[in-house]
Amino acid sequence: MQDAIPHLPAYDEATLDQSFGTLAAEVRDSSATIATDPEAFRLLWLGRKQGRLKLISEAWLKGAPVEARKPLGIRFNQLKQRIEAALEAPPPSAGVKTQGLDITLPGIVHRPGIAHPLLTTLEAVVKVFEQLGYSTRLGPQVESDFYNFEALNFPPNHPARDTQDTLQIAAQESKPSRDRLLMRTHTSPVQIRTMVSEAPPLRIVIPGKVHRNDAADATHSPIFHQIEGLCVDTNITFSDLKGTLDHAMRALFGSAVKTRFFPSFFPFTEPSADVQISCIFCVGCGCRKCKHSGWIELLGCGMVDPAVFAAVTGERRRLGFDDTVYDPARITGFAFGMGVERIAMILHGVSDIGQFYSGDMRFLEQFA
Repeated sequence: MQDAIPHLPAYDEATLDQSFGTLAAEVRDSSATIATDPEAFRLLWLGRKQGRLKLISEAWLKGAPVEARKPLGIRFNQLKQRIEAALEAPPPSAGVKTQGLDITLPGIVHRPGIAHPLLTTLEAVVKVFEQLGYSTRLGPQVESDFYNFEALNFPPNHPARDTQDTLQIAAQESKPSRDRLLMRTHTSPVQIRTMVSEAPPLRIVIPGKVHRNDAADATHSPIFHQIEGLCVDTNITFSDLKGTLDHAMRALFGSAVKTRFFPSFFPFTEPSADVQISCIFCVGCGCRKCKHSGWIELLGCGMVDPAVFAAVTGERRRLGFDDTVYDPARITGFAFGMGVERIAMILHGVSDIGQFYSGDMRFLEQFA
C-alpha cells in the first residue's frame, strides 16, 4: 500500500472507478489488522490530521472541476462507508466455525426466580382471610386528605394526625383541605372508598404499600406494607372481631398460639384494642425476642366508629347514592390492621427491617 495519495489523471467515469477500486482494495487488505489493532486501522483511514480519507479529500475533491464533484463525492462516500463497515464488523474467531450450531455445547441454565419474602407473607395473610369469605380490595397510593384522614375521624389539626405524619404532594395549597393530595399513611382509605361505592354486607381485606415520614431504623421504614380488614353487617359485635383474629393468628403461627387484647385508641374505631400473640419462639416462657414478656404485640383493631359511618353517609349523599344503608342504629362493623414487615420479621427471625429493601441476594436467597 502506498502512503502517498496517487495523482488523479482524469475525472471520467472509468478513471474514477479504477482509482477508487484501488483504494477499496487497500481498505480490504488493511482490514486484516482490525482483529489485533482496530485503532491503528481507524487512524490510518479516518484520522483527522493524516487519515487517508482526509488526504484524498484534499488531493482530489478540492481541486476538482464543478462537473466532476458529484461523481467524486458519490465514490468518496461509498469508500467511507466501506471503511466504517469494516470497523463495525465483528472479527472472526480463530479456530471456531462461524456457521452452524454446535448442539453438543451445554445450554444456558435459567435459574427460576423466587417471590420476595414480603410478598409471600402478604399472600399468606390474605389467603387466611379469603378462606373466611373476605374479598380483596386495592386502592391508590396517592390519596386525598378526605379519604386518608377526614372520613376516618381525623379532623384537620387533630393531634392524632401527628402519629401518621405523611408525605404531602407539592402545590396543593390552592385546593380545599379535603381535596389536597398526599401519600397514603395506611390502607384504610380503601375501606372508605369501598363503603362509599358498595352497600353492606362487606367483608374485605386490603393489602398495599403505605408511606409515612418516619426515620429509618431497625424496626421502622418510611415505606412499608399493611394489610387491613373490614367487616360491616347487622349484629356485628366485638366477639366476632376477637373470634376472627384469634382464628387468623392460629392459622398463621400455629394452633398453639394464644391471643390477648388490650384497650387502645384509634380515631376510626371505638372501642379499640391492641392484639398480642403468645411468643412463638419461647411458647410464652419469656425470651429476648418477646422482651421476656412471653407476648408479642402484632396489630390493632376495633369496632368501626359511628363517626366513620356518618362520613361515609355524607359522601354517598354527595355522590347521589342511597344515604341510608350505613345507619349506625342498625349497622355495625369491625376493622383491623397489621404490618406485613412485622409479621415477616417474626416468621423468619429477621431483626432489621431494612434487609427486606436492601436487594442483597445473599439475604433473599435464604427464602428460595
